[in-house]
Amino acid sequence: MKRHVPEAISSSLTVLPHGVSGDCDMATVLRALGHPARLEIIRALASRGRCFCGEIVEMLPLVQSTVSQHLKVLKDAGLIEGAIDGPRSCYRLNTQKLKDASALLADLTVAGEAASACHDGNNST
Repeated sequence: MKRHVPEAISSSLTVLPHGVSGDCDMATVLRALGHPARLEIIRALASRGRCFCGEIVEMLPLVQSTVSQHLKVLKDAGLIEGAIDGPRSCYRLNTQKLKDASALLADLTVAGEAASACHDGNNST
């Protein structure tokens, strides 16, 4: 059953990217951001621009294999990109993925505020 979304709300929503596959992609991105260690990795890459895996391991109170698992989740979600530099792996942010997630959350916030305003201002229904 599809719910009706008032035009004032639906017209304010940006679909980034659109469709079921886009929703699945964005859900993967948000799920990847849902762990404190992965958020710390994202913060480190945002502040430094790029980091080698060993540098990330030194920043976190986690063993290398656990950090590697977190890096894999972030890479699979498209939030980071990795490159081999000799024996080391170097990572950097995919800022476009972060912008897409930020835009989605901003749109949902605006839609939620608009829906709240509709309900707060119109209690006759």
